[in-house]
Amino acid sequence: MNTKYSDLIDQTYYFPQEEFKLEENSLHFHNIDLMELVEKYGAPLKFTYLPKISENIGRAKGWFKAAIEKHDYKGKYNYCYCTKSSHFEHVLNEALKNDIHIETSSAFDINIVENLKASGKITDDTYVICNGFKRDQYISNISELINGGHKNCIPIIDNYEEIDLLSENINGDFEVGIRIASEEEPKFEFYTSRLGIGYKNIVPFYNQKIKDNDEVNLKMLHFFINTGIRDTAYYWNELNKCLKVYTSLKKVCPSLDSLNIGGGFPIKNSLAFDYDYAYMVDEIINQIKLACEEADVDVPHIFTEFGSFTVGESGGAIYEILYQKQQNDREKWNMINSSFITTLPDTWAISKKFVMLAVNRWNEEYERVLLGGLTCDSDDYYNSEQNTNAIYLPKFRRDKPLYIGFFNTGAYQETIGGFGGLQHCLIPQPKHILIDRDEEGTITTEVFSKQQNVEDMLNILGYASGN
Repeated sequence: MNTKYSDLIDQTYYFPQEEFKLEENSLHFHNIDLMELVEKYGAPLKFTYLPKISENIGRAKGWFKAAIEKHDYKGKYNYCYCTKSSHFEHVLNEALKNDIHIETSSAFDINIVENLKASGKITDDTYVICNGFKRDQYISNISELINGGHKNCIPIIDNYEEIDLLSENINGDFEVGIRIASEEEPKFEFYTSRLGIGYKNIVPFYNQKIKDNDEVNLKMLHFFINTGIRDTAYYWNELNKCLKVYTSLKKVCPSLDSLNIGGGFPIKNSLAFDYDYAYMVDEIINQIKLACEEADVDVPHIFTEFGSFTVGESGGAIYEILYQKQQNDREKWNMINSSFITTLPDTWAISKKFVMLAVNRWNEEYERVLLGGLTCDSDDYYNSEQNTNAIYLPKFRRDKPLYIGFFNTGAYQETIGGFGGLQHCLIPQPKHILIDRDEEGTITTEVFSKQQNVEDMLNILGYASGN
């Protein structure tokens, strides 16, 4: 009988895959021996595999280059990194090796931009696309950046007041974009995004606030779909509506020359994941060109804002199974030595699934289990894989430690979980390891942050001695 965990994976998925393979009963991720990582650093731990960031940027640039050449598209392509996905310096350092631009969402993002400029990692030629609802500090920081000579800083207008607020603070001419308030899928709790300006109001807004304003030039139309770039009737319908707005606006606004198709590519959330990135890029370029030809306007330069796609597949987390609880006749709970709520908050907040695999003991029998975290919160659990509605792992044995890995967790989890701060039920934040390759291709590792200790938490809570 095929009762081993390795048999189950082989029967359920195509395996091995590009980033996963099995060697001597141990899982390897991008040729990194994960058990060797555990033996060196212990578990729980989180890691970032930096080369994957550059790899995904290169893949996206390649798809757009091929589509632009195929369709003889006259516009240029600009890759922007959505910083809110992960603001960490090691992420930005890796991403910026690839001649990209930056998208920001809040005031302090601009302070990071200034830091990157001071260190020579970006220049005035780098586009800084400023999204988000802009209050005083954000307006002030954007204005200081532009007044300091960074003319490629493009504030994306989110509400009717922002033009006036920016004009009051910026010296001389500046460029802006307008964000479309897209209509969401029917399953959403709301129909129209709270962000941006409605489709029907964009041309009137331009005529009223920008057309006769000698200080402001409209450069960009920003189109964002909350569910991302997917091959669905909903996505293509919304893109078509966006292109109608773009072509109508272009006819009355000669300075408009760019279309930002933010919204993001999906990333691998299961070994059964299937997405044709090259086809989607090709069809997007084709649809934009056809719409512009029909309207007899020049095609726009294309901007994308890939956050999760840039950094998500670089991250992972490894836990040890501490104990197994048989709670009733059917349910076995494997308890991890950390918490899902604190270390992978998207699993709790939006029921997100990640690739999950055993790290060791693949040649042993498996069982169906539920995974529980250490907090006393009933929501601290992980109960199924993306496509199987269940979790199967090698059978728990007290005398044989079992380690499990969650992969492609590199976007959002640290900041949503409150990196460096308090964790729910005071569960400590795990150690974080940075993994890279040197010029010879040899894997290198270093500790980015140690696991939180009691002194860290007591200090945050105000219990530090002398207070």
